[in-house]
Amino acid sequence: MVEQRTAGTDVPAVRLASISKSFGAITACDRVDLTLHRGRIHGILGENGAGKSTLMKVLIGLVLPDRGTIEVDGERCQIRDPHDAAARGIGMVHQHFSLVEPLTVWENVMLGDTGRFDAAAARQRVAEISEHYGLGVDPDARVGELSAGVRQRVEIIKCLRRDPGILIFDEPTSVLTPGESERLFDVLRLAVREENRAVALVSHKLDEILHATDEVTIMRAGAVVKRMETSEADAPMLARAMVGREVSLRSEASALGLVDSVVAGSGTVADPSGDTHDEPAATVPALRLRDIVARGSDGRVSLDGLNIDVFDSEIVGVAGVEGNGQSALTDLLSSLVSVEAGIVEVDGARVQPGRPGAMSDAGVSVVPEDRHASGCVLDMTVAENLFLVDIDRIATRGIYDPAVMRRDAARLIEEFEIQTAGPDAPFWSLSGGNQQRVVLARELSYSPRVLVAAQPTRGLDVGAIEWMTDRLRQVADSGVGVLLISSELEEILQLSDRVVVLFRGRIIGEMDRAEVDLEELGLLLGGASAEAAA
Repeated sequence: MVEQRTAGTDVPAVRLASISKSFGAITACDRVDLTLHRGRIHGILGENGAGKSTLMKVLIGLVLPDRGTIEVDGERCQIRDPHDAAARGIGMVHQHFSLVEPLTVWENVMLGDTGRFDAAAARQRVAEISEHYGLGVDPDARVGELSAGVRQRVEIIKCLRRDPGILIFDEPTSVLTPGESERLFDVLRLAVREENRAVALVSHKLDEILHATDEVTIMRAGAVVKRMETSEADAPMLARAMVGREVSLRSEASALGLVDSVVAGSGTVADPSGDTHDEPAATVPALRLRDIVARGSDGRVSLDGLNIDVFDSEIVGVAGVEGNGQSALTDLLSSLVSVEAGIVEVDGARVQPGRPGAMSDAGVSVVPEDRHASGCVLDMTVAENLFLVDIDRIATRGIYDPAVMRRDAARLIEEFEIQTAGPDAPFWSLSGGNQQRVVLARELSYSPRVLVAAQPTRGLDVGAIEWMTDRLRQVADSGVGVLLISSELEEILQLSDRVVVLFRGRIIGEMDRAEVDLEELGLLLGGASAEAAA
């Protein structure tokens, strides 16, 4: 099925030399050199905004460099667009999905093809790729009904169908569970060792780089700061090179995915100052969900008798394998879905969650799991995104006031340390970490009683994770109840005062952070009842 390629140890598959690219006053890449060899996985590591994705977009033809040269298999060339790249055997799996939800898997894979094609043959081709790489994707499944992890596999199939000799994976595990991530790396190793492809793995996760790559290039502020064989690297070295300073053990463990290290770090949850957190003193929860039943747009039950309490000054972590009701819970608390049964209360007062704006009016702010889909508008400015939800706050006598918006935006930019050219900078020009800061700044500017943080560190680097987790702890310390919804178990264990396990739309177990038993927690994540886990 796959063309066997001749190893080229002398001639690199790709050589980028002195690649530079600026967007206005921002230098994304500054004279960057990169070499990819067949039969090897090359890690490209760096913080959000370090220039990694821009460099890969140059190679795939989505961005034209200001200067520098590109060689593919020893031939100097210009790559003007993705069609040029595909013609030279370069394929890319992007961080953000480009799938059409109403279509099936095989229809999405075939999108972009011209001329007539055989539908049966197309389905068969998708099935063959899925089986060969162990991806386990049904060609006839509707994409809108798939979990984020399966959608990522569909993106991989789209790329592999064209049989590229050079593969680029841009933050491929940002929406995957640990098990799904391991299966992805199995695919990478198969593609490299048996089929002699060259692979570039763009990541900010230290564990991925250490365990999946043969060599690593580290970027910071648009420039290469270090190159080495991965076998010569360790986590602290990579972390220091990424951010240019020491990072905390907590953040390093979270970036690595070292659950055992997080658990062993302390018997109780600690905030950055070292204080521990006692049981909530309040008797009335800041947020109470009782016997919640809700259905998704497909008519299937997404929340099935769900019960959660969140008290002032505590962080309740919702752990669970993705696809067990996390998105439905976030939508419920965003007033995007109504309930068939159950009660929602904020500070003891009933709230009708399906009414637009009801949860926000009651004092619930939400950082959504996908900032691009529901947290911001990429083509608006930073200032406009900061006041997107409540335009009245920057209006004078009912009329929108640009000067007031810029002034208040500048204050939030400074307070939340958002790295941007200014309030009028386009939102898309910000790194992922800074985009997330904008969303958090907007939601906290309403002085909420409850903050819902859904996958708050997804796609962030170790430095941004450190900032975000410290900020969430500060929010709880200020008296706000925080509901942390995350598929990152180490993040849940690092931050939460209490952990609840969500499985098929209901809470099946709960434990204090100080009493977490990993074996019991693992059973609960797999769907074992609390009694069976005990």
